[in-house]
Amino acid sequence: MPRVRHYADIVAILAGLMWLVFFWSISISARIDSIEPTLAAMLALGTMILVSFMHRPFRVHLSRYHVRKRRTEMWMHILALPMALALVLGVIIETMIAPMSGQQKMLLFNVLATAGWVVYVMTLVIKFIHHLWRHRRSRAS
Repeated sequence: MPRVRHYADIVAILAGLMWLVFFWSISISARIDSIEPTLAAMLALGTMILVSFMHRPFRVHLSRYHVRKRRTEMWMHILALPMALALVLGVIIETMIAPMSGQQKMLLFNVLATAGWVVYVMTLVIKFIHHLWRHRRSRAS
């Protein structure tokens, strides 16, 4: 794989992790009934976004096609699919078992988003290993 794709994968993994920290901070804030964890996560998130927009080398790298494509794939794994699944599972749980509070619904979304991120990272690792294996095999023959 070209170096740009490796860089794009790393950026997407870190961006996904950054957003997961923010999502979990909301759940923690709701659980302990304090806004400090969310404010700390928002401060870290804002700092990273500000640095990526203001620092020219980061801005150039983040505007490339491969990075945008990988980040879009990451968003599908940690936002789009978990939101749809959380909606469906939330409706099923509420009709079959018991009503869920807002904290429980957010926790359900966070668990699904974390699982989606782990699937995304494992997919990238498997693709990387497969590429290395193919490259070594083609070089040997």
